[in-house]
Amino acid sequence: MADGTPQERASKPARLRAVLVLATAVGGAGAHVRSLAAGLTARGVAVTVAGPGSVEEHFRFTDTGARFAEVEISTAPRPADVAAVRALREACAGAHVVHAHGLRAGLVAGAAVGRHRPGRRPLVLTLHNAVLATGPKGVLTRLMEGRAVRAADVVLGASGDLVARARKLGASDARLGPVGAPPLPPPRRDRDAVRTELTGADRPIVLAVGRLAPQKAYPVLLDAAQDWKGLDPVPLLVVAGDGPLRDELQARIDADYLPVRLLGHRSDVADLLAGADIAVLASEWEARSLVVQEALRAGVPVVATEVGGTPELVGDAAVLVPYGDSAALGSAVADLLEDHRKRELLAELGRVQAESWPDERDTVEQVLSVYEELGPL
Repeated sequence: MADGTPQERASKPARLRAVLVLATAVGGAGAHVRSLAAGLTARGVAVTVAGPGSVEEHFRFTDTGARFAEVEISTAPRPADVAAVRALREACAGAHVVHAHGLRAGLVAGAAVGRHRPGRRPLVLTLHNAVLATGPKGVLTRLMEGRAVRAADVVLGASGDLVARARKLGASDARLGPVGAPPLPPPRRDRDAVRTELTGADRPIVLAVGRLAPQKAYPVLLDAAQDWKGLDPVPLLVVAGDGPLRDELQARIDADYLPVRLLGHRSDVADLLAGADIAVLASEWEARSLVVQEALRAGVPVVATEVGGTPELVGDAAVLVPYGDSAALGSAVADLLEDHRKRELLAELGRVQAESWPDERDTVEQVLSVYEELGPL
């Protein structure tokens, strides 16, 4: 039997129901959606995550208390998008708000919600990445980007440049929505054990973490590693991550005898950071790099490219170099390896900078306030 009289039950506010939409993903966007699902569910929101079956396998959204609705949204447009729109429309039945993450999810969600459909649900779009494609593909992607941001009631950009881009493309309401990195668990091994595994020798370790994809600019990092061969001792670059460029990168490492190890996918990033002397990021663009956040929290000095949201993320707590300049990147790492006091200073500054960032709780509270702002339940 239901509690209370019909009049009492009718006077109670409805439980907020949100649908979080995600396309194929294995990185930061998926981790962010999982964090939101957990935080919103803990605050009493009825959460459904809608996306390809592969994202549920990877991120286990249902472990957070959320429901999962399988909607096959791929990373590129295809005829099956018609079925995806239909499936998402069904998943959104009864929702108070729809929140898409990324351009592809935003496009499908925009079509599912519609601008003039009866009973339309408010649509929030979080942009996690910049459009980097060039040529005809870049032109088409930018057209889709404009369509996605104009379909949303609120656009949240993970970095300031994404917010500015959304406004330029005609977003009716664009705001900064920082994506906080989930805290890493404590290292399971001490520094010596990690370094023994990685090198078996007393030499500096430079750590890169990220998908082996073009955006991360690993060829530039390998160019820098070529220059490190003249240092004594020669630092070892270890790369944690997998992706489509693995065979190409390994062939280059083997051909040039580079001091580089590709570790593949690793679930022990906290351990790797404990063993590293420096963390390095050569990316063409980043919003709020998860590994940079993890490294600064762990007190590991960072050398990164001065792109996207990285400068606003790190402040004075990292060494920034121009994108694509392997000589500057290599020199910055070499200089840090020779300057123990500067590494100690950056380690301390990094921990202080990390304290200034919004955490997962702050991020969930901001998102929840946006949902509540968009309309009555």
